[in-house]
This record gives sequence, structure tokens and C-alpha cells, in this order.
Amino acid sequence: MPAAARKLRPTPTPRVFHATVLVTRVEQWWVEAETADEARELLGSGHGHRQALGECVDVEIEAILDDAA
Repeated sequence: MPAAARKLRPTPTPRVFHATVLVTRVEQWWVEAETADEARELLGSGHGHRQALGECVDVEIEAILDDAA
């Protein structure tokens, strides 16, 4: 195919897709407590402080939303 004919072909336009994604990551948290059991209870109930964001360890795509469909 001549080069001029290749230039006339329309290039496909990328579409935008949105997705619902479940991301699991490992984070470091801390809490002040008198025992490990108390610390576990406090952290489990959301009474901790995040020290640092961790690495992403798992990504699962739950749904891809296609507005054109």
C-alpha cells in the first residue's frame, strides 16, 4: 500500500472507561495501649494512626463502566 493511502486512514480515537477497583494495600498503623489485645481492639475499631501508606499488594477490577453501551 502506498504511503499516501496509509495517511488517509482515520486513526481510532481512544475512549475513556471508568472502573470500580478494589485495592488492597499494606499500611503501617500505630496506637497507644497497655496490652497487645487492647491495641488490636483499638486498631480494629478505627482508633489508630496511620504511620505510612504501604505498597499496593492486590488490585481487583470489579466492574468496567462503558457509557456507550
